[in-house]
Amino acid sequence: MDLNDPELEFSDLVYAYQSWVMAIINDEKLDSEDELLTEEITDEALNAMRFLPGEVTSAIETSLARVYDVDPEELAILLFPEED
Repeated sequence: MDLNDPELEFSDLVYAYQSWVMAIINDEKLDSEDELLTEEITDEALNAMRFLPGEVTSAIETSLARVYDVDPEELAILLFPEED
């Protein structure tokens, strides 16, 4: 995702963040044989987070946690593990 692209829209940022959250849920909580999380997905999501309001990222996390029946607190730990 090119953040300098004049065609970049808010929905592109939301999609990047949503893809990252879904990939983490898939890889960590679902019994999927295919891992979805890639470095590219992570990089795009982290870049998107710089421009997305906290309310938007929180809404995405909450919605996906409900859809995939994941505890929101557990999802938060998966998304942002504490570094030692």
